[in-house]
Amino acid sequence: MAWWLIAFAHGDLAPGESDIVPCITSIHSFSSAFLFSIEVQVTIGFGGRMVTEECPLAILVLIVQNIVGLMVNAIMLGCIFMKTAQAHRRAETLIFSKHAVIALRHGRLCFMLRVGDLRKSMIISATIHMQVVRKTTSPEGEVVPLHQVDIPMENGVGGNSIFLVAPLIIYHVIDTNSPLYDLAPSDLHHHQDLEIIVILEGVVETTGITTQARTSYLADEILWGQRFVPIVTEEDGRYSVDYSKFGNTIKVPTPLCTARQLDEDRSLLDALTLASARGPLRKRSVAMAKAKAKFSISPDSLP
Repeated sequence: MAWWLIAFAHGDLAPGESDIVPCITSIHSFSSAFLFSIEVQVTIGFGGRMVTEECPLAILVLIVQNIVGLMVNAIMLGCIFMKTAQAHRRAETLIFSKHAVIALRHGRLCFMLRVGDLRKSMIISATIHMQVVRKTTSPEGEVVPLHQVDIPMENGVGGNSIFLVAPLIIYHVIDTNSPLYDLAPSDLHHHQDLEIIVILEGVVETTGITTQARTSYLADEILWGQRFVPIVTEEDGRYSVDYSKFGNTIKVPTPLCTARQLDEDRSLLDALTLASARGPLRKRSVAMAKAKAKFSISPDSLP
């Protein structure tokens, strides 16, 4: 419509005036103006129609339409890309274990959870962060309802970076610097004001978009004295993952005390180790006693 109005105002549509230099060549009707607008919008340029220097207004409209056309193309491309990328869909394939566990690892109490990726495409520069959120009271009597404390994670790679090629067990050593240092098994109930938030961030390999997956564990979702079962096996030189056992745990010997009490009295760990070592021997001796009772020697068989 703009090109047709420019040509109409300049008199280019009037018949019989071939001596006048038109604003746009070969514009004779609204259809030809529409075709020229399409050529300008998508930069086709068939060569039959063009803007002349006769009308500065036509040159200004040409520049404005080019800029608007580029902006429309950029917005449409961005909308299509964001619609097809769907970073939140990628985050749904990053899974966490339903429960977290606390058990011994290398002689220390550790808070552990399992994280995995269901897709074959990898997450680049994956990092994991964990925070404890609980209600605290300062020495001055100020009540902080949502006090957040960062927890360092131990993942074997160093820092918070992880290589999520297979399901990993991320653990935190409960030491003197840990906010869980005074956590006891009796504190793991639904009335306890405690929540541990886990955040996994990374870049999607196929799209380059940053995605984030989050989960949290309440006090009653933390299992004391349990450990995750192995789910990675090697078959014919290839590793396979059984995701049906992703959140399965088994009971393991664990002292029923806080990490502070365990550091102050290491005999609790020695007694636990001795008890776990005697367990199989005791069962074996009972089995042997039962086995001996099944066999007897008759006096008639003696020479």
